[in-house]
Amino acid sequence: MTLPTGVERHDFDGETGLATRGPPVYGEATDGEWRRWDPHRSKLGAMLELGMDTGLVGGETALYLGAAAGTTVSHVADFAGPTYAVEFAPRPVRDLLSAAEERDRLFPLLKDARRPETYAHVVEPVDVVVQDVATRGQARVAALNRQFLGEDGRLLAAIKARSEDVTAAPEDVFEGVLDELREDYAVLSTEPLAPYHEDHLGVVARPR
Repeated sequence: MTLPTGVERHDFDGETGLATRGPPVYGEATDGEWRRWDPHRSKLGAMLELGMDTGLVGGETALYLGAAAGTTVSHVADFAGPTYAVEFAPRPVRDLLSAAEERDRLFPLLKDARRPETYAHVVEPVDVVVQDVATRGQARVAALNRQFLGEDGRLLAAIKARSEDVTAAPEDVFEGVLDELREDYAVLSTEPLAPYHEDHLGVVARPR
């Protein structure tokens, strides 16, 4: 799989890993200006490490849902174009703001991904929506934010089984979420994110 422009493999303490060029955010290893993109800390990083065809080429305009403290979205902003980072909880947004101070393409938004009408006036049409929200109704969040994607856009989602139902088998949860997701998206590929993230499913989709 070809990595997006701006994502490379570098050697970190004898181990080769993905890296982007930018200031460190979460204590990750560095190699000069490059910092390791730890797939154990990032679902999107795991998708790339596992060889999923995300369609990312570098330079995309991105909307990141569930940005938390900025671990993954900071890597995205390192190689993408304007990157809108939506996070609902005030505490991690403070760390997200710190990550954005050194990244002029990263725009934090203290908003709820389940209410895109509250940030629709700010977010321009994007090439990719990265969904990393830990909430019930993950397919619904993807449907609500479909409005920001062009016809050739991509949804890159990490479906968390335990966020939907802690009692059901993850495989059953994934199938239910995918069935709902297919009402608004054509699912292009899926991949379990183990061993990096248990009970998570990586999904690449495009809007219908």
